[in-house]
Amino acid sequence: MNWAIIMAGGFGERFWPKSRRKQPKQLLPIVGDKTMIQQTVERVRPLVGDARIVVVTNHEQAALVRKQLPRIKHVIGEPVGRNTAPCIGLAAAIIGAQDPDAAMAVLPADSYIRDTEKYRRVVGDALKLAKTQDVLLTIGIKPTSPHTGYGYIHVGEELSTSLATKFWKARRFVEKPDRKTAEEFLTSGDYRWNAGMFVWSFRAVAEAYHKYQPALWEACARIQATAGTKSFSRVLAREYPKMEKISVDYAIMEKADNVVVANGDFDWDDVGDWPAIGRHYEKDGNGNVVRGEFVGLDASGCIVVGDKQHLIAAVGVRDLVIVRTPDATLVCHKNDAQKVREIVKKLAAEKKYQRWL
Repeated sequence: MNWAIIMAGGFGERFWPKSRRKQPKQLLPIVGDKTMIQQTVERVRPLVGDARIVVVTNHEQAALVRKQLPRIKHVIGEPVGRNTAPCIGLAAAIIGAQDPDAAMAVLPADSYIRDTEKYRRVVGDALKLAKTQDVLLTIGIKPTSPHTGYGYIHVGEELSTSLATKFWKARRFVEKPDRKTAEEFLTSGDYRWNAGMFVWSFRAVAEAYHKYQPALWEACARIQATAGTKSFSRVLAREYPKMEKISVDYAIMEKADNVVVANGDFDWDDVGDWPAIGRHYEKDGNGNVVRGEFVGLDASGCIVVGDKQHLIAAVGVRDLVIVRTPDATLVCHKNDAQKVREIVKKLAAEKKYQRWL
């Protein structure tokens, strides 16, 4: 059967002060009326069904995930964050024990995609290919700009299939490039953005973990053996923190020689910081994107996020991010929006500020 693993364990630090540890970015309606994780589930549900969706989140967020997704029964709360390789390995082991013939899509909880029809076609085709070939699939997005904040995948020979989606052999993964290199990638047409979406059969991914991350896979197997029993939480709390903190890209994908890239020809945005929402909401006459109540005088190019009960006013400002919550306010220049996570680190470092995390 087809399954989906949804990775929902991050804290969304760049979306502070809206995003907090107990209710991070993926559990907020950053773009649209529904939360990011609710949108992710709705996109993939027709391909797999609710009973075959596994959500892996942080233990602090598990209760809210269950509340937002009442139809999803498989929710795993990580005792600590260990990056994507342990997260995916554990979920894959649990799925494989129930369904050793499974094919699974692995999806981040916080991507924004409007064209759900194309998205389902690509993911569906990738699941079909994963059932017939021993490959590790990743979905690559055609770059629309020389973005330096994304990893890239160099694609090679095209595979011959009867499917509507194009597939290529992967040549190499490239970390976030500088501007000049990103421009060269864009011009060449042979590179795709690494969107962190994967598809494979249980057998293919189990073999890859066994080959490249045997200790991690053995720990996942020990946890999986207690799934559905009273011992599960205790064994999870014992084994999971000892796993290496490593991404699946480093742990598996960059080592494997059977990686295939699916052409993700749908719109995609990882909505990585506050200015990103400017791509998805209408601007006023001065280029401001406003969610809430705002009055500006000689104010332009700003991102303003509040609510209907509190008026935000600004005079003589350009290209600012202004975000107000009941207990905290953020003001920064758009160009410095990535540095918001540094504010979160400062809050974490001083006890008197930790209640705002």
